[in-house]
Amino acid sequence: MNIFLKPFRVSSQESKALHVATIASFLLILPAVIGLAIDDRMLMGVNVWLKPLKFAISQGIYTLSIAVLFSLYPYSRRKKAILGHTIAWTMMIELLIIFYQASRGVQSHYNMNSPLDGMLYGVMGIFISVNVILMLLFLFDTIRLKMNTSKSIQWSIFLAWLVVIIGCAVGGQMIGQLGHNVGVADGGPGLPVTNWSTIAGDLRIAHFFGLHGLQIIPLFAFFLGKKTKQSTLVKVMIVTLFASIYAAWIGFTYYQASLGIPLIETTSIHAI
Repeated sequence: MNIFLKPFRVSSQESKALHVATIASFLLILPAVIGLAIDDRMLMGVNVWLKPLKFAISQGIYTLSIAVLFSLYPYSRRKKAILGHTIAWTMMIELLIIFYQASRGVQSHYNMNSPLDGMLYGVMGIFISVNVILMLLFLFDTIRLKMNTSKSIQWSIFLAWLVVIIGCAVGGQMIGQLGHNVGVADGGPGLPVTNWSTIAGDLRIAHFFGLHGLQIIPLFAFFLGKKTKQSTLVKVMIVTLFASIYAAWIGFTYYQASLGIPLIETTSIHAI
């Protein structure tokens, strides 16, 4: 249990804003689950509360990850406060917009159907852009500064930020085409929970794995350091190999989606 609680203790010490945002995101899982249970409204083929649920989980993991990373960057308390508040507020407002639009039974993303919908989507776009800029800052600082960790873990964090930015680029493509499917309009049959399309290409897959590289690659480096006594050079090489394979997987899912091919096809498009 301690291994799960430690990140929350670290986040409370490093950034109160990110700590509160993390707790708030995870608390919002409950109303989303209740909505799934009692609200039978459907949007794009799924319950209206599925998207808020997924974003609450994902955002909670992201803000918690950033707060933990703060313990490794040699930032001043003032810089941590500025970055923490910026990330926490922009992401929480975006999440609340997603919940608000779900309560109305309309799309939060790619929705330009009314002035209100367009304005809310525009606000989300601005806040996403702010966070991408901060990701570039973290990327630069990871290679520029001496972090409070081993060289192999610092290298893994640098590679993770590269992968995250790739995931953001895929998100930019989705914004540009106002949708995530390739080959058919958004909606239709999808995989359980993720709702990734089973009849066409879905850019959300590469986007998902790209963003969560921030957790997966450094965690691999962390457990590698715990389990092996290899030299720093060997650990760096292993981490680089793992990150390369992970990035290749993202590239494969993106290429497959760009051809209009689903990751897992369970329903023939001709049968719809």
